[in-house]
Amino acid sequence: MISNKQAICDTLLQLASEDRDILVLCSDSRGSASASGFAESLPGQFIELGIAEQNLVSVAAGLASGGMRPFVLAPAAFLSTRSMEQVKVDICYSGSNVKLIGVSGGVSYGPLGLTHHAVHDIAALGVLPGLRVYMPADAEASRSLTRRLAADSLPAYVRVGRSASPEVYPAGGADLSEDRALLTRPGNDVTVIACGDMVAPAAAASDALREQGVSCRVLDMFCIKPLDREAVRRAAAETSGIVTVEEHSSFLGLGSLVAQELAGMGVPLTRLGLPDAPVVTGGQQEVLDYYGLNAGGIARAAYELCRR
Repeated sequence: MISNKQAICDTLLQLASEDRDILVLCSDSRGSASASGFAESLPGQFIELGIAEQNLVSVAAGLASGGMRPFVLAPAAFLSTRSMEQVKVDICYSGSNVKLIGVSGGVSYGPLGLTHHAVHDIAALGVLPGLRVYMPADAEASRSLTRRLAADSLPAYVRVGRSASPEVYPAGGADLSEDRALLTRPGNDVTVIACGDMVAPAAAASDALREQGVSCRVLDMFCIKPLDREAVRRAAAETSGIVTVEEHSSFLGLGSLVAQELAGMGVPLTRLGLPDAPVVTGGQQEVLDYYGLNAGGIARAAYELCRR
């Protein structure tokens, strides 16, 4: 079991070994981004900008304008705030082929508090025109997504966590080549739509609910933008209600996008996420447990929804 960021960097190393146009740029974050191996193996395709996220993004945009294919790796908390103007102007306005990888997202840096949390990034970057937003569930999904992004020419933001992610998909079992939600668990009673590191506990919740006689569908909505609207509407038509779960603020993230899609349909919806306040201090899992963002909390929410 490895982290999503390690899977991304390992895949980039494989691809870049055969393609000199693929570059990796960091903001004094090669260690935290798991990019040390890439830097050591391909020093000519690795650029260290130091703690200067604005320059990091602008330099990447310039390289893209020259035909290179840069991947920017930096902590999500800083990449999505300090360099937002550069992302908006240098990448989105110009349609630059830059892939932004926000590492240690959500509450990965738990004890460091609000300054290091990235529970706003989907809301902040998701509104920028033409910028796709992704949150892969595990290492296999991250590998598939990286191969896809290395082959296309559109800008994207990918948010991953810090720690190793539980396996959701077996080798070769995750195809992220299209912006379509992945059916992680089938079910007809209630649907849980999750993204990123919340997919594994959502799957575990579905397994637990099955023991209680509840058939819980789990959709891995790795494609936050563009949202798989068809999958959302199909779940609304085929199950009794929807629960969304995300390691992000409850405002303007996955839950809000699903609610927007369901507006006027009269479909019961429960949104699980983080509050509109600085979260409690603790390790990542402690924080998630406190707010019910775990298998037990998801199972309770889904059970209560389908029993209304």
